[in-house]
Amino acid sequence: MGTLVFLKESVFSDEYASRKGFMQSIDPRFKAVSFFLFILTALFTKSIATSLWLYLLCLMLVCVSKIDLGFFLKRTWIFIPIFSLFIAIPAIFSIVTPGEALVSFKLAGLNFIITRPGLAGGALFVTRVTVSVSFVVLLSITTKHFELLRVLRVFKVPHMFVMVLGMCYRYIYLFVEVVENTYLAVRSRVGRRVHYKKGQRMAAWNMASLWHRSYRLNEAVYNAMLSRGYSGEPAIFNDFKARPRDWVWLACSVVLTFISLNII
Repeated sequence: MGTLVFLKESVFSDEYASRKGFMQSIDPRFKAVSFFLFILTALFTKSIATSLWLYLLCLMLVCVSKIDLGFFLKRTWIFIPIFSLFIAIPAIFSIVTPGEALVSFKLAGLNFIITRPGLAGGALFVTRVTVSVSFVVLLSITTKHFELLRVLRVFKVPHMFVMVLGMCYRYIYLFVEVVENTYLAVRSRVGRRVHYKKGQRMAAWNMASLWHRSYRLNEAVYNAMLSRGYSGEPAIFNDFKARPRDWVWLACSVVLTFISLNII
């Protein structure tokens, strides 16, 4: 139950995109380009200072966009950055990255040595991932999902990819609700404890039922699209209008990118 609630809160956060914050007021096209520049800078930099500067910039944009900092940190640190931390841990030891020793200790009869190049490389890797994930999450939080889809089409992303992405976003909430209701129905009928064989049969039956309902829904949606004139290309209107503030933000982003590159 808690996982389902967290998933719904993570995916469906259009409330923040509707607020009158700084990043919400920027044209999505300019916002996407500027964040792309920041992410590229984070990926190609070899300086931890540059990555930390970009992360600080991202947090500043979060604050001026009227987004709760705790909400943002939970969505940027719970999954990918922590996972990347576990990936980077082996690289800090001398067996993977030889170099000047900083700390040595014994564990289970084995001698482990943490090297300076290994620690620097691991920290750089984690900060790169954190900065990239943070800007992607900030873009998704401050931009409504249909505007993001229009931006993808503006930049010539194949329409099939955009259509599938939009359909997945729209119907994932429905399937989450189905799973949640199924779980509540099972608990209300069998309680918390059930024999494992009976539980396996119940899980298999519910998986088959969900697949059958998904297939029927797919057919119904496709027939409804055909009846409304769908011919293979989704109608996505580009009604974006560039304003002076958008051009100023893009210019500032380019300047900040060059400043970050000079820090390297």
